[in-house]
Amino acid sequence: MHSTATHHAAQPSGRHFFRQLGRNFLYVLTGMPIALFSFSLLLSLTVASLATMVIWVGILLLPLTLLIASAFAALSRARLKWWGGTTELVSYRPLGPGVLGKLPVITEPRRWLDLFFETLITFPLRVTNVVLAVTWTIAGLGGMTYFFWSVFIPGERAFIQLLQTLVPAIVPPGNTAQYVVDAAVAVALGVFFLVTLSPLVNGLASFDAWLTRALLGGRHNPAATGAPGDDTVAVEAEGQESFSATAWSWTGAIFASVVLLAVGWPVVAVIYSINAAVVMGLAIMHCGAIVMTLRWTWPGLIVATVASGAFMLVTASAGVAVWPWPVTVFLTQCAVLIVAGMVRPWYYAVSGWSASVILTIVGLLTVAPQLPAGAMANSIVFVSVSAGVVVAATLSRMWIRNAGRLKAAERTSAMQDRRSKELTERNRIARELHDVVAHSMSVISVQAATAQYRNPGIDERSQREFDEIASSSRQALAEMRMLLSILRNEDDPPTVPTPGLADIDALIDATRVSGTAIHYRGLGAADEAVVGHVAPATGLAAYRTVQEALSNALRHAPGTQVDVALEVAAGRDDTHWIHIAVTNGPPPQDIVETPGSGLGLAGIRERTAAVGGTCEAGPTPAGGFAVYANLPL
Repeated sequence: MHSTATHHAAQPSGRHFFRQLGRNFLYVLTGMPIALFSFSLLLSLTVASLATMVIWVGILLLPLTLLIASAFAALSRARLKWWGGTTELVSYRPLGPGVLGKLPVITEPRRWLDLFFETLITFPLRVTNVVLAVTWTIAGLGGMTYFFWSVFIPGERAFIQLLQTLVPAIVPPGNTAQYVVDAAVAVALGVFFLVTLSPLVNGLASFDAWLTRALLGGRHNPAATGAPGDDTVAVEAEGQESFSATAWSWTGAIFASVVLLAVGWPVVAVIYSINAAVVMGLAIMHCGAIVMTLRWTWPGLIVATVASGAFMLVTASAGVAVWPWPVTVFLTQCAVLIVAGMVRPWYYAVSGWSASVILTIVGLLTVAPQLPAGAMANSIVFVSVSAGVVVAATLSRMWIRNAGRLKAAERTSAMQDRRSKELTERNRIARELHDVVAHSMSVISVQAATAQYRNPGIDERSQREFDEIASSSRQALAEMRMLLSILRNEDDPPTVPTPGLADIDALIDATRVSGTAIHYRGLGAADEAVVGHVAPATGLAAYRTVQEALSNALRHAPGTQVDVALEVAAGRDDTHWIHIAVTNGPPPQDIVETPGSGLGLAGIRERTAAVGGTCEAGPTPAGGFAVYANLPL
């Protein structure tokens, strides 16, 4: 039994493995044709736009180029979503009507970032990914099938040579030892490539997805972290366009590292006559420190310093005047200091600059007897220029932070001003409700309570009607005062208790006084024990649901029977729900319905949703109307 269960459990795992491998492979392979098409199209349009800018044609062509770049960026986000990744919400400035309405696209940084990504990043990235994935796959399959395809290659007839060894009676033996060794090595390499294929393709897809998410995702808006339900914050956050400073930082760092690597490696190798492999390794290490500093600042500065020292060491004996800082190494180290100064406090960049100065002094003292002619001048230029770079980067970071704080302060001030206007409007509404509705309800209450004194001939049944009207109007007044306190945003909580499940029985009795036939099935003794500690919000939602459903039946189907049923049922994970059902029959033909605003049912849905419940309302097959609500206890 155990082995069978294990076998069945392993099958979904195997299917998941191949499904994940297929998804990663498809994600990598589909990126290349899209990147090739976007690169050729966007590069052509960009060059045409810049070339025709003098005759004003480029002014009209450039917005089209940016819009197409944003369309390709949306396609990249869709690919990422299909693969299983997510990006933050991206919003653009709204486009105006006509051709002139598209011109402001030129000033939108988000569009330029899309163009940069789809033109210069995706093409080399996705072509490299496809080449690696396809090469790895061919190498694995080729190694595993070496015995079959090597037969057709002249001089590599390993399969025939193997037959000579196994059946010498038919095939004369020959020298097959080397072929057997080659075949064994090929199979071993094929196994290695196939075993590592899945991690490789997953790594390529993950890197593509990470870069897409980093450069094409929207920014994290601080306003979005406001309190739940704060509509002002939500509107403020929604009205801002997506512009990610982080995306620009990663884009600039990656672009600078790639350019410096492409230029620095051959230049240093040729001018200083050093082994190309050694220079390539040090250049990758030094240029990679630019990107590393953006994420891990201290390790990036350490790697950059070590790489610079290694360059000094390998170029010291070349006899070139530009030493100890070759030009490309000079620029790369300045790029590292710029990144450190822009993303971290000042002491990070100052520490990196100090380490570079100490490294320069150590290099000069180490080779003092054979010091090149321009070494001192080169060192002075590096120390002074790198110090200026550190100061400029630090001041730029401070200016950007202060500008961001000023913008945040202005946004906060605007939000406070908007909130003040909203509170003023709410107070005006509350004042109107108090002067109109509350006054009218007070008059109704007083008239109903004093009817027996003003009309001494009222019988007992009519008096009970007036008493019920007075009681309902007083309750409505109490609820109106509570509503007014909410509108006025008063700090003192309302002193009138809110109705709950226990008040539904009284509500049914008060409605029956109007002459409506109500069949009521309330909660039993066992249910009363369950709902004994129900949350006030849930109890109020249940009460309002029954109240509005009864009012709806009295308004639209007067004279028909109304069925009200309350039931408590157990759900999953030991949770309990209260089910409310209010149904009524069809209205009589000779009854004119009282029109309503439709806000009552909307209020029921809002209340039930607020406590995590559901609500449904609609006509019944018999021609009546039904309201169903499920509320979690």
